[in-house]
Amino acid sequence: MKTILPNSTIGVFGSGQLGRMFAIEARKLGYRVHTFSPDNDTPTGQVSDFEVMADYDDLDAVRAFARSVNVVTFEFENVPARTVDAAAEFVDVHPRGEILHTTQHRLREKTFLSSNGFPVAPFRHIKLVDDLYRGVADLGTPSVLKTAGFGYDGKGQQKLNALGEVETAFEKLDGSEAVLEAFVEFEKEVSVVCARGQDGSFAHYGVIENRHRNHILDLAFAPAIVSETVFNEAVAIAAEVAETLGYVGTLCVEFFVTREGKLLINELAPRPHNSGHLTFDACVTSQFEQQLRAVCGLPLGSTEFYRPAAMANLLGDIWANGEPNWTAALGSPNVKLHLYGKSEARPGRKMGHLTAMSRTVTEAIAMVKDARDRLCED
Repeated sequence: MKTILPNSTIGVFGSGQLGRMFAIEARKLGYRVHTFSPDNDTPTGQVSDFEVMADYDDLDAVRAFARSVNVVTFEFENVPARTVDAAAEFVDVHPRGEILHTTQHRLREKTFLSSNGFPVAPFRHIKLVDDLYRGVADLGTPSVLKTAGFGYDGKGQQKLNALGEVETAFEKLDGSEAVLEAFVEFEKEVSVVCARGQDGSFAHYGVIENRHRNHILDLAFAPAIVSETVFNEAVAIAAEVAETLGYVGTLCVEFFVTREGKLLINELAPRPHNSGHLTFDACVTSQFEQQLRAVCGLPLGSTEFYRPAAMANLLGDIWANGEPNWTAALGSPNVKLHLYGKSEARPGRKMGHLTAMSRTVTEAIAMVKDARDRLCED
């Protein structure tokens, strides 16, 4: 185990809002933060000590970056394996490159999960149109076709409702490798945000319930409205996934809960996760501070919630008629606003979030939704 003490420098691959909140927590603890991505004036770069703008394929720049920091972590998992390997020549990288290689590709991830006995929906590997015909015959319709790599917020996904849609769906892949999954009739979606330290210690934030709109997370709240059995099983599965991977850092395991109360893993996120943003305000130790503690070899912090909490994403659509009414949204003293410093608001783009805490999770949900509605008031 290698301990990286405060006053050291943390390197972050990626420069979005996850890195921004990570950098805020790191600086609170006295660390310096350097961020690396192809962009500048980024959400992470705005609060970091140093921002490197270079392509992930610029391995000379990657090596120079790695030499300037004491440890490297991620806020964005779709970093090429060769980039991770180049950085690892000089400094520890958490989570390890092999883990990113697995989790950034749906087929490799689902193969890992199924081969280790974790619950996933039936799936088939798709390379040729004949594979897709066979897959639909095996799994039936509806089924879901997903590109194997670089998918998030519903991107790269198609629902097949009939055998006659195979040719069109395959053409839309445009040569990309894909995974066909059996359609899951789920009751709700939940996640377990957790962390595993270098010493194998484990901490979790219980079960967070997620509600989506147009495949993008809309609301998240904790505690989730689930049975004790589902709660305990979800946490146990997340702990076993982290242990099997030999994971170091913050990890999110996303689940479907079927109508029969059965859990199926939807996907893994090898980093802090949108559903865990509410921990930034609602918990003794946020998911971002937990990431820092884990990769630096420090003891994991308490995950206790101060009160039940809910989070609402703020997408660029809210800016359609001009600047939102921030004063109205913050009319409730129990609502917190987080904006990510993005210069351009686009439909579907995550620009920030609101968090509310209250006596009950139902009250917190109502409060955060009301605050978001007020953003559009004149």
